Amino acid sequence: MPNSAGTPRAQAHEWTATQIVAAINDGTTTCEAVTRSCLERIEAREPIVQAWQYLDRQKAISRARALDRSGHRGPLIGVPVGVKDIIDTCDMPTEYGTPIYKGHRPANDAACVALTRKAGAVVLGKTVTTEFANVHPGKTRNPIDPTRTPGGSSSGSGAAVGDHMVPLAIGTQTTGSTTRPASFCGVFGYRPTWGDLRATRVMEASGSLDTLGILARSIEDVALYRDVLLGVAPQPVSREPYVPRIGFCRTHAWSRLDSTTQTLLEDAAQRLARAGANVADVTLPVQFEQLETAHRVISGFEFARNFTYEIENHWEEISESLRNGRLKDGLSCSYETYVENRLLVERCRTLLAPVFDQYDVLLAASASGEAPVGSDATVNPWVYMIWTTMHVPSLSMPVFRGPHGMPIGLQVIAKRHDDRRLFAASEWINARLI
Repeated sequence: MPNSAGTPRAQAHEWTATQIVAAINDGTTTCEAVTRSCLERIEAREPIVQAWQYLDRQKAISRARALDRSGHRGPLIGVPVGVKDIIDTCDMPTEYGTPIYKGHRPANDAACVALTRKAGAVVLGKTVTTEFANVHPGKTRNPIDPTRTPGGSSSGSGAAVGDHMVPLAIGTQTTGSTTRPASFCGVFGYRPTWGDLRATRVMEASGSLDTLGILARSIEDVALYRDVLLGVAPQPVSREPYVPRIGFCRTHAWSRLDSTTQTLLEDAAQRLARAGANVADVTLPVQFEQLETAHRVISGFEFARNFTYEIENHWEEISESLRNGRLKDGLSCSYETYVENRLLVERCRTLLAPVFDQYDVLLAASASGEAPVGSDATVNPWVYMIWTTMHVPSLSMPVFRGPHGMPIGLQVIAKRHDDRRLFAASEWINARLI
């Protein structure tokens, strides 16, 4: 933002959402100027990054101008936002990452889009997703190194925020579709307590696991956007002087992390302890080792039934990787096996709850390492699968760099419905690791 002498420190597309709102409210800039800055960034970088499935530049400018004329001052006034292309928009196509729905125009906005617009944001367009938010990758490339994957399935949202095209984007998560691109693209990625944010008119992959996700460049922005999507008055992240109790959770999959990631996580735990936090190792019950299989069974069973119409009428238009992967597994799964695994997951949620009597948050990996070269958007899902399945809120923070200079996220996890404490603890942790 401009300094006191009026000299620009950064272009508007580099500002966070909170900075944009402050600058518009104090008259430093306008909604149109911010929108144009983001569109100029997209024009320069989109041929390389390819984060957008649909973009209407003139519509975005018209919306920004209308906001400037109206004097409307919502909590996201003038903030450009990207929306994952499995989320319905009444004025833009929603294609769900598949040619089956090419040019599809929903009649209404999803609840999260309507709340975003109500708050004064400018929805720039639809960000690329994998096919039906599953395994088959889209066109998006990592904004830091285009030879590497941006992660999936919220790949376009993560890349757009990571490349400073927009300060905020909506994603979704069934396995790790917000956590993984946040880690790979060097941004904050938030998965809320399951069920808190309305998913009306958002394509359902697995209703037992799906949530919305938020991609942003600050914790303050994540908290602000969460309140907008909850439909409540925004509350600032708590700055009360407290030191969080931290559980360092390697999980049963520790040996499958890259050695560099292991070292980074252990060093972070030691640094936080030296900064005054009470940090202790946490070992999860043995039942948690079965969650990888349980997640696959539950998500596959539900996914296959959610897409019965497409299976029956458009089978050949579905990618081979999806037909022979999650759909095949889901269609062959019995109801009895599905229920057995849901009961296992419920037991694990019960076993996890007492852990948070001793700790405010847990620390774990966001990804096994740096974004790999290639387009595989779903590498090593077991890293984040546990926490998604447990329905707990988590935040991936871009605090590490790997051996090739690529970002690696640190995941902070809180108990269910303790999202505000998650933000406060994450602020404390982030300030001591960056």
